[in-house]
Amino acid sequence: MSEFQDKVVVITGGTQGIGRCTAEMFRSAGAKVCVIDLQDKPSNLEVDLYFKGNISQEEVLCQFADAVLSKYRRIDYLVNNALPLFKGIAECTYDEFNYALRVGVTAPFMLTKLFMNSFNNGAAVVNISSSRDRMSQP
Repeated sequence: MSEFQDKVVVITGGTQGIGRCTAEMFRSAGAKVCVIDLQDKPSNLEVDLYFKGNISQEEVLCQFADAVLSKYRRIDYLVNNALPLFKGIAECTYDEFNYALRVGVTAPFMLTKLFMNSFNNGAAVVNISSSRDRMSQP
């Protein structure tokens, strides 16, 4: 039996790249995987709960948290992986910068707050930040 068997894992930005690999790894280890993403769910992505939504919006975060907690009542891992925005200062507008803050800072804070009373003992919050998806290595 895997150490992740029946653990509840929440992943933001889980349809592609690092998020998808993380979701697939946890699922193959027996975890219950809950994903929220802006994209439609790919037909070949197997997760236990999929929620399409924009995590820059508080109402969406609340709806997602409610869906996860009504199904599982607890959380073992919260993986904040959603990609906010990567533009240099010369290209990034004020609104784009604020969007990046809502996705990359505010949403992880708010999801942690929403799940705070439902984390199991030993639960972990993992914040991922990477530009690896835009580098030349496959």
